[in-house]
Amino acid sequence: MNFTGQHILSVNQFNRDDLQNIFDIASRMEPYAKRQLRTKVLDGAILGNLFFEPSTRTRVSFGCAFNLLGGEVRETTGMQTSALAKGESLYDTARVISSYSDVIAMRHPQAGSVAEFAEGSRVPVINGGDGANEHPTQALLDLFTIQKELAAFDQKVDGMHIAMVGDLKNGRTVHSLSKLLALYKNMHISLVSPNELSMPSYVIDTLENAGHKVTISDKMENNIGADIVYQTRIQEERFDSQDEANKYRGQFRLNSDIYTKYCKSNTVIMHPLPRDSRSDANELDNDLNQNPNLAIFRQADNGVLIRMALFALTLGVADKVDKFQCDVPWVSSK
Repeated sequence: MNFTGQHILSVNQFNRDDLQNIFDIASRMEPYAKRQLRTKVLDGAILGNLFFEPSTRTRVSFGCAFNLLGGEVRETTGMQTSALAKGESLYDTARVISSYSDVIAMRHPQAGSVAEFAEGSRVPVINGGDGANEHPTQALLDLFTIQKELAAFDQKVDGMHIAMVGDLKNGRTVHSLSKLLALYKNMHISLVSPNELSMPSYVIDTLENAGHKVTISDKMENNIGADIVYQTRIQEERFDSQDEANKYRGQFRLNSDIYTKYCKSNTVIMHPLPRDSRSDANELDNDLNQNPNLAIFRQADNGVLIRMALFALTLGVADKVDKFQCDVPWVSSK
């Protein structure tokens, strides 16, 4: 894939060579993300960061990634504070905002909305999540994290066992990640969820057509002894009512006792965040915080690296980042 000037809308755009290219560039971004060095390769460039659905990590991560490359960020948050609330079309918004920006990151609650927006944009658009459809940058950082975490145990993505747990129906992160996993070989994928919140059939078909073994269950017991446990929260914002969502809260909790009983000693724990730490949900308990295999914060850190890589690729500066580097004058604890 020639990334320069291209929209990043779906994981369907990538093959394995593309993934490795992104991961190689992401790894090269680490000294800048850790504030060991600075780069001004995007000095003067502007990111339009448009988040029409609540977000903390993804929105700030996009902005941080662009700033670390030397660029500037202009943000819009919330539907009601935008012209969309006045009836403006996504096409019109795209035509206007893209004239103010060099690249746009966008999140929107409706599936397909970011692709619709991209049709009117004059600059590259990166999908920060469109409803329950896709979250390509999250899938990329998840796979990057899996590759790094497994390498510590001399394992590879090919041949691994991953258990995806929780709301698999509405979780766009597991939908996108599954599509990427279909590019790999000989996996065992355990799908653990309430029957009503099971993985969509088209995703299961994609995994099985790739030759992977897929196990479906509504119980965690004997299904999470995997190399990776990818836990998700109940996506209550996708339900018709809070009462409906509440039926499933707290059903699939992972804590130290359950980890010790059912997981392997080196099972890596992942979660796209935010984890719901309220007592009636608590799908990933705080008593796991000191477990060295809890990778959720390393996972979040990797998001900055992946988004830096995507900005560098889409704006055609991936081979110029080091040429614009300079020292960090402040004391950094990174």
